[in-house]
Amino acid sequence: MGSVNASVDLKRDNDVTIITIENPPVNALKHAVRAGLIDALKQVKDPAVKAVVLTGAGRAFSAGADISEFGKPLQPPGLHEVIAAIEATPKPVVAAIHGTALGGGLELALACHYRVADRGARVGLPEIKLGILPGAGGTQRLPRLIGPEKALEAITSGDMIAADQALAQGIVDAVLDGDLIAGAVAFARNAVGKPTKLVRDREDKIAAARANPAAYDEAAAKIVGRARGRRAQSACVESVRNAFQLPFEDGLAREQALFRELVVSDESKAQRHVFFAEREAARVPDMPASTNPRPFARAAVIGAGTMGGGIAMNFANAGIAVTIIETGADLLQKGLDRVAANYRTTVSRGRLSQPEMDKRMNLISGKLGLAAVAEADVVIEAVFEEMELKKQIFGELDRQARPGTLLATNTSTLDVDAIAQSTKRPQDVLGTHFFSPANVMRLLEIVRGKATSHEALATAIALGRKLGKVPVVVGNCDGFVGNRMLARRSTESERLLLEGALPQQVDAAVVEFGFPMGPFAMGDLAGLDVGWRIRRARGVRAEISDPLCEAGRFGQKTGKGYYLYQAGSRTPVPDPEVEQIIVAASRRLGIARRPIDKQEIVERMIYPMINEGARILEEGIAYRPGDIDVIWVYGYGWPVWRGGPMFYADQVGLGEIRDRLALYAQRTADNKLQPAPLLAKLAAERRGFASLKAPGAAAA
Repeated sequence: MGSVNASVDLKRDNDVTIITIENPPVNALKHAVRAGLIDALKQVKDPAVKAVVLTGAGRAFSAGADISEFGKPLQPPGLHEVIAAIEATPKPVVAAIHGTALGGGLELALACHYRVADRGARVGLPEIKLGILPGAGGTQRLPRLIGPEKALEAITSGDMIAADQALAQGIVDAVLDGDLIAGAVAFARNAVGKPTKLVRDREDKIAAARANPAAYDEAAAKIVGRARGRRAQSACVESVRNAFQLPFEDGLAREQALFRELVVSDESKAQRHVFFAEREAARVPDMPASTNPRPFARAAVIGAGTMGGGIAMNFANAGIAVTIIETGADLLQKGLDRVAANYRTTVSRGRLSQPEMDKRMNLISGKLGLAAVAEADVVIEAVFEEMELKKQIFGELDRQARPGTLLATNTSTLDVDAIAQSTKRPQDVLGTHFFSPANVMRLLEIVRGKATSHEALATAIALGRKLGKVPVVVGNCDGFVGNRMLARRSTESERLLLEGALPQQVDAAVVEFGFPMGPFAMGDLAGLDVGWRIRRARGVRAEISDPLCEAGRFGQKTGKGYYLYQAGSRTPVPDPEVEQIIVAASRRLGIARRPIDKQEIVERMIYPMINEGARILEEGIAYRPGDIDVIWVYGYGWPVWRGGPMFYADQVGLGEIRDRLALYAQRTADNKLQPAPLLAKLAAERRGFASLKAPGAAAA
């Protein structure tokens, strides 16, 4: 006994054989693993072997398929052959799950006679997040374990399921404390000689749906409604239905056909692009590999407002002690109360236990005055977006914070270099742009100043990951990446209104494209007064939004903005008064209003942002096109199945975008409005953004 190959190990514990996958870091099921498992299963035919335990080395059972093999000719054996070999084994096979068993890893475990897990294990079928469905029997076996409705929810959400919940649902047969392998071996010995039934042969959980599919149809209708036409969701619905409508082998064959269809689809290509781009985004091309982040055990957040409180919650959620600092006791208490209220809401919804809430609240303290930053390893300033105020705070931080403390500003638009100049340690200063609500949104734009050190960047990246964020390093400019591109959309939104569209028409087109909200409903949610205040400070006027604000229409918080909102409702209702304001603005500017179709609305919402993204790449503000895509997917609700604005541009074709932008620029000019200039590089570039790469970086 010993290694079967470099990726699979085999050893005996008396009458039980233990097969271990050894493909760090997550035991992906690459070809060598699959081949090794086939060879290992052949060796358990020895009569002295009474049972088998299958497990993974290191930190996981298996995180599933090696997605770098997607789109390439499969080198046999495939995962189906491995699963068939497990199911053909006439001795009890027990999957011993620790860490994660995801995708193909869980499908491998579902082929075993039994599954046991340690208490910290998590399982799931996340293929939907790559625009595909489980392709190795997951849609056929999981319904036979937990029922079609629960299986459909697990498969279409792609969420991980904790061990205790997996036990309650029937995915695993036992949750073990102590030594997992020893427990699994004992479990396997106990199973010897007892009747066993493969998951594929179980009928009890699907019998009710076969007799009366109404409950499944209701659950499926909700999934399809939320999917808004996405093919992967409808394919999952079909395949899970096949689990109770077709014989197992027929359902399995259809699942494989659907998988092959989805894996070559634009949706899946887009989502796989985002998957890889996310992993590349935090990599800084010029950062030496030897750069280590500084340790961080305690944090301070300056400002107890909505943003500051949300940032503090991130630290507490990650188990890091954090102090919220304010100038007045009333403001501080109001902020702490808001944090507690947010946690209570989460508890009331069943997503957090009361003991866990208490634990997190105990990690959050409040103090008055900047002297309280003295013990912090990381300080994040989250006050109003006013340059002079931020400079004043950073000047004081320079005097109060210990040497080596990371000093970060949560600015969304302001010059990080100007803020850093208020200190004698600009190498420790950078931007950490959280997105609202900060305790929910996953994006973290890390803004690199001219003097920011590699060590400070590495610390911010490590911090972002610790907080559960998706960190993306960007350069310093007005609006950085996300808001700079958003500004182009905002300008075009108002132009569309002036030229003939109405807010509800623009929003409907953008939502149909895939965004969760349109720009005007989003503006009402965020508060129109925020942009109004910034425009006044810059001496800029918006011909429609400013009159709305001057009339006290700030959005949902005042019950009216671009839309009307009934008391207690967040549902936008078109308002004739707003249409009158828009028509009056068009008349005042001498613009002849015209009907604007949905295609033009979508293209004018998207293409100017792509044009600005090209500028951002040309200036080096973003290292890679994929970085821009990750920012827009995780920070602005760009539909992940469209891959981000730069990936989408490649799908449409830069020549097509160039021509349409030129057409719309002429229409805008005809209406006496100044069009955004077309970037020469976008007009000339034919290869697409995917061919661009940062110095020293792999192509996104």
